[in-house]
Amino acid sequence: MRIVIAGSSGLIGTALQESLRSDGHETISLVRREVRAPDESMWDPQGGHVDVELLASADAVVNLAGASIGDKRLTTTYAGVVLQSRLGATGTLVRGLRDAAFSGVLLQGSAMGYYGARGNETLTERSAPGDTLLASIVTQWEAAAKPALEAGIRTVWCRTGLVLAPHGGFAARLLPLVQRGLLSRFGSGEAWHSWISLHDDVRALRFLMDSDHEGPANIIAPIAVKDREFIRVMAAAADKGTAFPVPAWAMRAAVGPAAEDLLSSQLAKPGVLNRLGFTWDHPEITSAANWVMEGV
Repeated sequence: MRIVIAGSSGLIGTALQESLRSDGHETISLVRREVRAPDESMWDPQGGHVDVELLASADAVVNLAGASIGDKRLTTTYAGVVLQSRLGATGTLVRGLRDAAFSGVLLQGSAMGYYGARGNETLTERSAPGDTLLASIVTQWEAAAKPALEAGIRTVWCRTGLVLAPHGGFAARLLPLVQRGLLSRFGSGEAWHSWISLHDDVRALRFLMDSDHEGPANIIAPIAVKDREFIRVMAAAADKGTAFPVPAWAMRAAVGPAAEDLLSSQLAKPGVLNRLGFTWDHPEITSAANWVMEGV
């Protein structure tokens, strides 16, 4: 297969690209700088330029492009940057796919932030969006890809949960605290986390790529975990105890408005993956935590 990836330098994009190449597939990375290798293609996501002939030749396109949510405080100004980066990239890709008469599958990036803060409510792909800042961003991000579906392109919205990995992403901020035994919980510790290991995340994306599913799919493990248990298991895998909670006010001061989503509770189920028969290598938090710590 030939797969075009936007956002290939991020945590998930890098791992997905490595997995596909190891199995003999061809991947082409969309880059905003000058091309440095034959497996790259320059595009301008905000200016609206992408190689339409390249898209026409692809079997699948994966859109993970956009400014990082976790790298900076999600102030109102930066939230606008995050949103516009996603709308610009998605709009450019979708227009290019339509112009190319693309006949493959579009795996469109999304996030569990779509659901907002939902307490103990069980969430599925059919649940309504939330009303938080991140929910608003993700909802508009998903909407930007709907013209692809309307054009007859099989489109999958990949609502990814908290990705556990030995490096990068959330792990870069969490693991140093866990490894030093300096963390016990965020806020009350009662919030539910819907998560997935990076290993299973990549496997799920490839599974959906090869399926006939279109529409939203929760990319998460089948067993959600409460915050305090999540930290306890991660600390045990690191052979450390737990110590200090991070109070909600400290999270809000450090992170800004996005703290409400980090502290929020999402008890979600991977309904689509279950229905399609996907199997997880790390279905529960202990096996995932051990895998993460083995790779640190």
